[in-house]
Formats: sequence, C-alpha cells, structure tokens
Amino acid sequence: MPGGRLTQQERQQIALGLADGLAYAEIARSLDRPTSTVTREVMRNGGPTAYRADLAHRATEHRAHRRRQTASRDPKTPPQPYGRDAEAVREYEEVFTTVIMASGAPKMMSRVLACLFITDAGSLTAPELAQHLQVSPASISKAISFLESQGLVRRERDERRRERYIVDDDVWYQSMMASARSTAQLVETSRQGVSILGPGTPAATRLENVARFLDFVSESTARAAEQAREILHTKPGTTPDSTT
Repeated sequence: MPGGRLTQQERQQIALGLADGLAYAEIARSLDRPTSTVTREVMRNGGPTAYRADLAHRATEHRAHRRRQTASRDPKTPPQPYGRDAEAVREYEEVFTTVIMASGAPKMMSRVLACLFITDAGSLTAPELAQHLQVSPASISKAISFLESQGLVRRERDERRRERYIVDDDVWYQSMMASARSTAQLVETSRQGVSILGPGTPAATRLENVARFLDFVSESTARAAEQAREILHTKPGTTPDSTT
C-alpha cells in the first residue's frame, strides 16, 4: 500500500467514516491515502456494513504471519506471470472473494470462483485448487458442485483425462439465465397462491404484486443477458453486415 500498511488508528478512522456515511474517497482524503487503499481495506474485511477496525487489524496481522510462514516453508516461490506483483495479486484475490461473498455466495464457493477468475487459463484441476487455497479436496468438490448448479463453472476433461473446472466468457450469461429461470419459477408459484388464497384478498393481492414485479424482472434479465451476449461476445467479422 502507498505510504506503508494501514495502522490501527487509521482503521479506526475508516470505521468512524463508514459509520458517518462518508464515501471511500472522502475517508481516503482524510487519511492522505489513495481511495483504492480504503476500498480494498473495507471490502476485504466484511464490507461497509460489517467493517470493524479491531477485527480488520487482527486479520491483517494474521495474514502477514501466515505469509511469512509460507515464505519460510517455500522460499523458492515461482515468479508471477507477466511481471505481476505477487503480494498485490494475493490482496486482490482476497478483495474479489469478499465482494463475491457480499453478493450472497458462501465463503468457500467465493474463494474457488475468485481463484478461477484470476487464473490466466480460466481453468484449474481439483488438486491445483486445493493446493492454492490450502483446503481439502472434499471442500473443493462441494464448492464446485454448488458453482456448477448456479451455472458459474463447467467441467471438461483435458488431454490427460484430468477433470478441469472452467470459467469463460459465457459464464455470466449462463448464470443470469439460471437466475431468470429461478425467478420465473417463483413467479409461477406466487400466482398459484393467488387462486388458492382467493383473488382480491390481502394475501392474494400481495402475491400477485410479487408475481408481477418478479415477472418483469425475470423477463428483463433474460432479454438483457441475450442482448449483452450477442453484442459483447460477437467476434470480429461475424456481424450481420460484415463483409468477407
């Protein structure tokens, strides 16, 4: 971090700023720190609503201790590709994991997904994931099953017949469509309740309003996902008006 690591006093100022509803940029100016430093600090330690200065400070000390232990066990850590800063990559992976968790995903699933996304190949085997995250193969298997059910990863066999878990350009489209299908099912169930509870009754009216709202959201989500996929993932030379 520019200017060295955050002190416990600075973390307390961040916590006070968040409690006062200040923006990250405003908190950063009061500390004479980059906005990215404050954003990264908050997101890796519970987010704006759960950030606690003392817990964040202890967590940072724990991470530093763990890295020193890892470095002492494996002093010949291979360099990062493309000249990346290994420490910055580790910190970003933690922030990315926290953001995914804030969206509602469990911790281990978030760690696996973040790890896959920041891998250049976009794919890893179970042993590679287990080694990188320092967890058991069973934890990886459970996380992959969950992510696969959400349309966030897919499996395939490589040339050595090893099972690889993959994220690619299509992953968010598949996830959004799975979400739209789930929402559509909730719409159908809500409308079934209208007839059971009696049209015009308070409970039925509530369910009808839920169904109408979610129906609109589901349809809009599916339509936006289709449009985004068509526009953003169309390769050069494949548009309808392109010439050979």
